[in-house]
Amino acid sequence: MNGVILRWPVPIGTIINTQYYKRVLQDKLRPAIRKKRPGLLESGILFHHDNASVHTTRAVTDVLARYKWELLEHPRYSPDLALCDFHLFPKIKEHLRGQRFETEEDIIQATKVAIKNLDKCSYVTAFKDRLQQIEKCINNGGCYVA
Repeated sequence: MNGVILRWPVPIGTIINTQYYKRVLQDKLRPAIRKKRPGLLESGILFHHDNASVHTTRAVTDVLARYKWELLEHPRYSPDLALCDFHLFPKIKEHLRGQRFETEEDIIQATKVAIKNLDKCSYVTAFKDRLQQIEKCINNGGCYVA
């Protein structure tokens, strides 16, 4: 809710599988949380990702359980409720719109600037709004409610 903790560009040609996702959680996200939000790992993490098969494998759920990260339920067949799709990505696209990039590194740097320029208060609002949408969907038997 307090902004981006980890910006991790996936290298071109990388296959996102259980091993890759698990490695990002362990080797990238967890250390980034420890660095950017001291004390948060000890006080408790409420973690949300969609229900893509990579996210729901036993290996990944075991990692989340070992870290004692509470998993926010994501309604089945509702990839459109992912917070990044409704808040982060549109804001980044808005910043990048109309630009041309020569290299992958140029894209990464422009994205980093776009993320740094995001209004931090909007994360709280976006998170609360998306949480309400998810709760509506869950309470409605998994049906999406606009």
